[in-house]
Amino acid sequence: MAAIGYEHLRRTLGLHAFAPARPARVGPVTRLERRDGELMVPAGVAPAADTPLDHILFALKHEGTNLQILAEAMPHVAADALLDALRATPNGRYLRLAGYLRELFTGEVLDGMPAIGGASVDLFDSARYVTGPARRDGKWRVNFNGLGTPGWCATVERTAAVQAALDSRLPERIRSFTGALDDRLLERTLAWAYLHETRDSFAIERESPSADKARAFVELLRQAHERHPLTEDYLAGLQSATVSNPVDRAVAFRHEQNWLEGPGRGALAVSYIPPPPELARDLMDELMTFANTGGEGVDPIVMASVVSFGFVYVHPFMDGNGRLSRFLYHHALCRAGALDHGLILPVSVAMKKNEADYLRVLQAYSVPVRERWQVEWFDAGQYAFRFTGHPAMYRYWDATEQVAFGSSMAEEALEVELRQEADFLEAYDAIVARVNADFDVRGSDLSTLVVSCLDNKGVVSQRRRDQFRHRVPDAVFDLVERLAKSHL
Repeated sequence: MAAIGYEHLRRTLGLHAFAPARPARVGPVTRLERRDGELMVPAGVAPAADTPLDHILFALKHEGTNLQILAEAMPHVAADALLDALRATPNGRYLRLAGYLRELFTGEVLDGMPAIGGASVDLFDSARYVTGPARRDGKWRVNFNGLGTPGWCATVERTAAVQAALDSRLPERIRSFTGALDDRLLERTLAWAYLHETRDSFAIERESPSADKARAFVELLRQAHERHPLTEDYLAGLQSATVSNPVDRAVAFRHEQNWLEGPGRGALAVSYIPPPPELARDLMDELMTFANTGGEGVDPIVMASVVSFGFVYVHPFMDGNGRLSRFLYHHALCRAGALDHGLILPVSVAMKKNEADYLRVLQAYSVPVRERWQVEWFDAGQYAFRFTGHPAMYRYWDATEQVAFGSSMAEEALEVELRQEADFLEAYDAIVARVNADFDVRGSDLSTLVVSCLDNKGVVSQRRRDQFRHRVPDAVFDLVERLAKSHL
């Protein structure tokens, strides 16, 4: 069965872009059907001719918008072929999109164009994709409405998981959660959240923070509520504040190539290679523009996921990128007004508990990028890198899985981590107050008993009974157990 559309372009033009998630093929069907990860197309619907333009028009109409492939394919579209098609159908939706994209990706202005009319058309179909605010191109009457800018853009399909996240009204439920807690309980819940978000953000990177490192990261998280616009100086300052080794502290985005290493030896140990320095700086300018100005109308969780994962893929610093990416998750939520009262979502706690899924989502992008690099190992920490891909793979990426994962971690952070801690503290207060009303028990002893009992599913262990036997009446053990079970 012959490949058509995006997969045909990728193969016949020798493109470096990732394979489409659902390649289109001509098959024995009477209408378009999705089968086993492919789009089956009747012969009568397939492109009538075998030119790049014909396959691009088919892909835009039936496969959606894949900017990574289009960025590489558009220079192969002959100007005369596009002009002839436009003269025949000057208001055609997909021809206008093709013309807009060809100018965008080649920088070549078409001469002798016919007048373009008709209503403006969106580059991304909002029924299929999560979209951003529209930027209208008056010449082509095309709205760029992607999650990003024309120079750096993420694509998020409205899969069942993504749509469920959008329908969950998570920001509203976050505000409802904080509004239901009294000031004292909210303060203690927040103290727990900051502590554990810090601990697990380091733990994801196999680090155990010193007291100074922990304090610096807590302060970093608090700064998210300042809603400071992202700039190179601001991000470099945050990076310097959270990296303890003076050699690794940055004053600007990196000027050298970095890479990530995993288990293994030599070149095989290199697991991901971020964009070259000059490209990385350009991408950060585009990412920061989107983070600062492109969030209007975008779901806050989508915005947070795209910005944080996008940042870690660019990897603009030599160290500290992972922690900063998780800060940017909170920063985006705060700028969108989804977090107030100093609240953070302990997403790192949830990510640490779902570390295998976190790695899988990161690798959905990092693995195919790594395949586009040739790496030669000379000695420990000494490599030669040669990029065999195309810059478009760093500029345009599919963030569907990343948004679904980021949304599920935010959901778990709220409904499991924060609610469980708030419930724990409420139960703790009620049990301590009830015991103190009837017995005179040393505060530290009672606190240890109550915490261990709640953590042990409402049972005071024999170890704790033995530990406090000479200081705590047996009736207290029984009362603590009874009260704890009533709160579980």
